[in-house]
Amino acid sequence: MTPENVTTNEEPKRVSDKIADALVGQIKSGALSAGDAMPTERELCEQFSTSRPTVREALSQLQLRGYVATGGGKRPRVTAPSIENVLLSAADHIREILGNAESAAHLEQMRQFIEAGAVRVAAEHSSNIQVAKMQTALEANLAAIGTEDFPATDIAFHRSIVAVVGNPIILKLHDMFVSTMLAQRPDVSNRKPHDELVYEEHRAIYEAVLGGDVVAATNLIDGHLERSYRSRLAAPKSLNASSIPVGET
Repeated sequence: MTPENVTTNEEPKRVSDKIADALVGQIKSGALSAGDAMPTERELCEQFSTSRPTVREALSQLQLRGYVATGGGKRPRVTAPSIENVLLSAADHIREILGNAESAAHLEQMRQFIEAGAVRVAAEHSSNIQVAKMQTALEANLAAIGTEDFPATDIAFHRSIVAVVGNPIILKLHDMFVSTMLAQRPDVSNRKPHDELVYEEHRAIYEAVLGGDVVAATNLIDGHLERSYRSRLAAPKSLNASSIPVGET
C-alpha cells in the first residue's frame, strides 16, 4: 500500500470512470446479464448520487468497452464484450470525424497499411481457392464498369485480398472503415474512364499476386491507393486576381 503521506503520479479517477467500473462489476458478477436492459438514467443517478451527464459519460464508456449496446431508440442493453462489439462501437465514433481532412487521411493511411501487408501475404501464400475468389471479384469489377454497381465491386475486390490474411480483426476493420470510406466518396463526373482506370489497376495487382511477385504487388497497390486518395482531394481555392488590391502581391 502507498502510505498516506506519499503522493503518486496517478490521476484520481473521475466519477464517470468509477461508475463505469462499478457497472462492469455488476455485469461480471451476474447482477446484470447479457440482454438485460440497463437501469434508466434516473435510476443510475439515484444509485450513484450523481448527475445525468455523468451517467451518460459512464454509459458511453461501457459502450466503448463492449458491455453495452445502444440503438433503435431503445434503452441500452447489456452485452457480452467481444472484439466485434468493441470495433463496432469505435467505428461509430470514428465515422463522426470522417469530415475532417486530416482524420480522413489517417484512415486512408491505415487502409494502405492493411492492404499493403495483405497483398504481400497474398502474393506469397494465397491458395488456389483464394486466388479464384480474387479472380471472381475482378471479373465482377469488369462487368460493372460504367454502372452504379462499380463501387461495390471495388470494395469486394480489395476485400478479397485482405481476406487472404485470415485475420478476423483485420477483416472487420477493413469492412467497417474502408467500406464506409468508399461508400461516402462523391460520384465521379465521368464514370466510365474512371472505372476503366481503376479496373486496370486492379487487374495489374491481381496479375502480380497470381505471379507471386511480392515487390510488384506491393508497389502496385501502394500506387493505386495513393492515386485514388489524391484524385479525390479538393482543389485549393484560388484568389481572383481582380480582387487583389493594386500594389499588393
